[in-house]
Amino acid sequence: MAKPAPVETAPAADFEHSLDELEQLVARMEGGEMSLDDSLSSFERGIGLYRHCQQALEKAELRVRLLLDPEAPDTAEPFESDL
Repeated sequence: MAKPAPVETAPAADFEHSLDELEQLVARMEGGEMSLDDSLSSFERGIGLYRHCQQALEKAELRVRLLLDPEAPDTAEPFESDL
């Protein structure tokens, strides 16, 4: 029997999942009841999640810049809300 194709998640959903997992890791680590090895493993996982989230945010920012000024995304002015 053939394996089902992996389900690809939307970038926003993937970001939200990573951020949620990172928040849970931080909460467990702040509890102070983890062993040193568990803390180090959690810290390492947290760094990976942080980097993943940062890359997703950078990609989103680039997309916004391209939408604002497709000819020169580096000179696009950031959106400023009046709120």
